[in-house]
Amino acid sequence: MKELLYKNWEELAGRYDWIADMHGVPQDVVHHAEGDVAVHTQMVLEALVGLEEFKDLPEEEQAILWIAALLHDVEKRSTTYQETDGSIVSPGHAKKGALTARQVLFKQFDIPFETREQIVGLVRHHGLPLWVFHKPDPQKVLLQASLEVNTKLLAILAKADVLGRICSDRQELLDRIDLFEEYCREQQCAGRPFPFATDLSRFHYFHAEAASLDYIPFDDMACEVTLMSGLPGMGKDSYISQHLPGLPVISLDGIRQVYKIKPEDTSANGWVAQQAKEQARIYLRAKTDFVWNATSVSRQMRSQLIELFASYRARVRIVYIEQPYKQWKLQNGSREQAVPVKVLERMLAKWEVPKLHEAHSLKYVVAARAN
Repeated sequence: MKELLYKNWEELAGRYDWIADMHGVPQDVVHHAEGDVAVHTQMVLEALVGLEEFKDLPEEEQAILWIAALLHDVEKRSTTYQETDGSIVSPGHAKKGALTARQVLFKQFDIPFETREQIVGLVRHHGLPLWVFHKPDPQKVLLQASLEVNTKLLAILAKADVLGRICSDRQELLDRIDLFEEYCREQQCAGRPFPFATDLSRFHYFHAEAASLDYIPFDDMACEVTLMSGLPGMGKDSYISQHLPGLPVISLDGIRQVYKIKPEDTSANGWVAQQAKEQARIYLRAKTDFVWNATSVSRQMRSQLIELFASYRARVRIVYIEQPYKQWKLQNGSREQAVPVKVLERMLAKWEVPKLHEAHSLKYVVAARAN
């Protein structure tokens, strides 16, 4: 992390292409009259370190915020285009930027898991303080974000983002951030996750339509499904053998091996998943606990499975496995069925670490980095 903190901009741009790429990326003059993304990002960093709220933070939280500010618009490089009316937009840059931030911090820097995920969360949600009240369900969006990121830090980043630009509506934007902070206090998630009464109430709130925050469902779960998550070669099989002995295991890799389907053969993915789901339905109908052993690296992939499991009244527990980058590459290379590098890179591009609002419970099994 020290390789990034408070470094000279030219030095950083000369070392990392994802910083150099900010140069020349245009922004709409109405909202960003200061210039391109590189100019804006430098202004945000300068504004951030000048804020009293930033100066009052512990050193570690300052570092988290500074790196998040450096990365917050990293994917405007790939999402920016000009509308027919001449305006310049960058739709989806925060979501794609979060994916890039996770990859960059995982592969290039020795940053602890919890720290990295806070940075990623700040990049993902950096616009939320400005737009939360424009969402169809502001409360649900806010409470979900509170389970992913420190909302106090999010408000500070948003303030620096506004101060680091030249626009005519600056005061209005700052007022929105004040309202966001007040809303966080009102919703009991200012600088902390919202305290749901039970795991079941949290799951119901995020997965049922028009769910009440106060509703506590009766626990009538029929069985438990352990949904493994993690990139190939992280150690999911080892975890299952050590910690979940005796449970039936549905393995997508196992199905591929039985039918001699290569990992890089993406055309067979749908068929393999369908075979696995049919096996899952047999266990679910029998109300039998089991393990779903697959990478499950994207939120969309997990949500489809969780919806299936929950429809049979199964409690869903996600176990996420992660090794440091260098160790992971070694482990995958030593596997009997090593996953090709191009497949790993494709999976890295859509890699989303599970969050607590997705399931009834979540366990992170993250190996410590070597000193």
